[in-house]
Amino acid sequence: MTELGLTVVGVVRERWDVDLPADGLIARFAEPGWTYEEEVARPCPECEGRMHSLRRPYESAGKVYRYVAVVCPVCPAAYTLADLGVKTYEKLSARPGTVKSDGAERGEANESGAVPPARASRRTGAVGAMGTRVRVRARTNPAGASQVTGGFERFLGPCPTGPGVTISVVAASPAPAWPMDLSMPTEPEKRRLFWCKVTDPAWRPPEGAVTAADDIRIILPEGPAFDELRAHLAGRGIPFRSVQHWVEDEQVGTVGEFGSPTDLVAHPAHAFAGLGSRMPPTPVAGPGAHAARDAFEAQWDALADLPDADETSYVPVTDLVSEDWARLLPHPTFNPAQAEAVPVLLEDDGHVMVVAPTGAGKTPIGMVAALRAHGQGRKAAWLVPQRSLTDELDRELENWRRHGIGVVRLTGEYATDTELVREADIWVATTEKFEAICRNGSLGGVLAEVGCLVVDEIHLLGDPARGAVLEAVLTRVREDSAQTRIVGLSATVANADEVADWLRARLIRTSWRPTRLTWQIPLLPAARDSERAMRSTAARTSAAVRLVRTVTDEDGSVLVFCSSKRGVRATALAIAADRGAQTRGVDADDTELVERLCGGAGVGLHYRDWPYKREAEKSFRARETDVLVATSTVAAGVNLPARAVVVRDGRLGQSRIEVSMVQQMFGRAGRVGAGEREGWAYLLADETERPVWQARLTVGYTVRSRIGDRLPDHLLAETVQGRVTSLEEAEDWWTDTFAFHQGHDSVEPLHDAVDYLEEAGFLRRHAGPGGDTFLEPTELGMLTSRFMVDAVLSYELSEAVRHLPVPEDPDHAEQALTRLLATRLPELTEAAFSDRARAILRRVLRRQGRTEQPETDQQPADKDDGLLPGDLAHAVLLLVATSPRRSPRARGTCSVSRPRA
Repeated sequence: MTELGLTVVGVVRERWDVDLPADGLIARFAEPGWTYEEEVARPCPECEGRMHSLRRPYESAGKVYRYVAVVCPVCPAAYTLADLGVKTYEKLSARPGTVKSDGAERGEANESGAVPPARASRRTGAVGAMGTRVRVRARTNPAGASQVTGGFERFLGPCPTGPGVTISVVAASPAPAWPMDLSMPTEPEKRRLFWCKVTDPAWRPPEGAVTAADDIRIILPEGPAFDELRAHLAGRGIPFRSVQHWVEDEQVGTVGEFGSPTDLVAHPAHAFAGLGSRMPPTPVAGPGAHAARDAFEAQWDALADLPDADETSYVPVTDLVSEDWARLLPHPTFNPAQAEAVPVLLEDDGHVMVVAPTGAGKTPIGMVAALRAHGQGRKAAWLVPQRSLTDELDRELENWRRHGIGVVRLTGEYATDTELVREADIWVATTEKFEAICRNGSLGGVLAEVGCLVVDEIHLLGDPARGAVLEAVLTRVREDSAQTRIVGLSATVANADEVADWLRARLIRTSWRPTRLTWQIPLLPAARDSERAMRSTAARTSAAVRLVRTVTDEDGSVLVFCSSKRGVRATALAIAADRGAQTRGVDADDTELVERLCGGAGVGLHYRDWPYKREAEKSFRARETDVLVATSTVAAGVNLPARAVVVRDGRLGQSRIEVSMVQQMFGRAGRVGAGEREGWAYLLADETERPVWQARLTVGYTVRSRIGDRLPDHLLAETVQGRVTSLEEAEDWWTDTFAFHQGHDSVEPLHDAVDYLEEAGFLRRHAGPGGDTFLEPTELGMLTSRFMVDAVLSYELSEAVRHLPVPEDPDHAEQALTRLLATRLPELTEAAFSDRARAILRRVLRRQGRTEQPETDQQPADKDDGLLPGDLAHAVLLLVATSPRRSPRARGTCSVSRPRA
């Protein structure tokens, strides 16, 4: 194995046979993917020894860059470019006479040391040390003795003798590569483990394994069917834990069923009989086996105890805050997580980051922070990631208005009333709207009055869509900690210390949750081709139906999450059919029929464009329906807890969903308000996905900087606001970002962003005295930034307008501009419309936007033959422009979201 896939520590160990000290290494150095580059001219600052560079590629904004680690094998020590006082790699020029190494010069990794080898099993299959999947079959020689091919004894352990018990290799295929962002195991498992998840009441632990193992644990379902198994385990002194609704079946350990020692290996089993392939799953070794072990341990620990049924651990609100504040808080007591955080908030005005599981009650903590700022005569801004969350928080703060505190809700779909913003005490805003206010020069003075910035879901720093804007806001605010306090509220993340260190915030971390959460990853057969992929989708739907039936048969409620709107409709129809609804032949795109059939069966649907989503929320809260099938909107934007959560899909298109999103979905399991103390969560996964999800859910979500994805946008914003006026100041701004804090210490991407902004006409460069380079935004740059338009999109639009012919009159100009926007903005070209809206909008197109009472026309939709992407959105824009009195009601027939900055 070459150095590809090694961490910095691993490269140093393999090349020089020395160990870097683990303490003090930045997180980037602990990730795999580093390779040796060359010897550099700079001597070690500690020992004057020779230093060498290692590089790791990464992609940002469509370009590939490389991280740099500079190591001294003498000390040994590892440095970033910033540690050495340089901003570019070129300033670490190689010594004369040295050359870059090629693959042949790289050190060879110790395969058995980096990833413990695996074994085969009589359960059919084995996995090689790096995850190679190996199918095996039994073969008996004429004498009845066992035969094992080659080195597979190391996977199997000594093969037991006896008639018919032999093993031979028949086929091998590579398993999916282990993801680069997940660390590889560095130490073999030395304990003699035999850990089992069981769903068969007739199962009994094999005698050989019981005798040989020194750590045996069993997880099994509750219920009378398993009473005999529990009695058997108790009689043998074998530890076990029982839980309702348990469906996982898996064996993890370093002891074979006959007692022979093996390397760590996991033997999963399919969770649902009759779904897909009858072939048993392939056993998993290497990093996948380590992930299975860690997942078992996490699940075992979670089943230790139920949360206290009483509230003796709760603290009266008035023990920590004044009577005046107590009237403004939602509950008379603080739960343990809140009671730990509130005193810290009241000690001083330093930055604070609170990390707690979803459902732990972080909103009252934010309320206390906002009230402290208000009590000091300062404003508080409360940032949330989605508009739906501003609705919910705005409702929760209605009581504050009744007590004379001015609360204003600020989101992108409403124009900003600057006077209302100036007068309000509390702002409830989306991150994008707050950034828009920051870019609005007329509100600069009122921003100085903000004494506290409460950031809900601060872990979304790592979100691909929203993280860059949030990082830009926090980079700006943290520069002046004396003016504005940051209080970040975060779900559980793996690198909370790193985020808090960047913010210079005090970290409060708690694992308390009001309900016990039992999460599982039921195994489904993997899809092998396109036809089987379709069957795989059907298998996921069938598995979701079975889980829903299990929970609702005991009067529980269930949230089912799907990756697409069509998946929501198809799954809701399948659940309704399981409850007796006549769904055969129903078109899943017929919204009215789907709503009628599913609603009659107690099943609600929820996604952004679903016309009945508000009714679905209301019915689910009132328990008039006990199943809600939704996209991620409910997980991230609407507080609708249920007894159980089922995540049907682990991917969104071609990309996997973020671990933070799965955690939010899981966090909806457990109905605290109904007095329930347990919640169940399921993520359906196939054989190729499950080991990776086991690793991700046990390691947790790691926040990674996303500002590099939108660097030109945010650099332009800083220049427009006057915070960056030169290239040197731009580099200083970069050093304050979370990206730089995480090891993106090269300024090369920043210089690329400046080059792009200049070439696109957003910035001008001027040479100043002393060799400095000054940056000045153009008029196009100022408009682009203040209207929160993506720089790349703004350039494309401006170039498209530049090449349009001069219009003859205002009507032709309007036609040309609306057509341009409808075909260039992704949110418009991909906008979804109901059948009724499509029929109306086709007629609007034919009439160039002028129509009489379109909303009264109930004719079915015309065929979409000849329609191009964006045509229907073009019709909406025409309708707004030419028939404004009609358009408000017409807008109720479709859903076109405003482009998000």
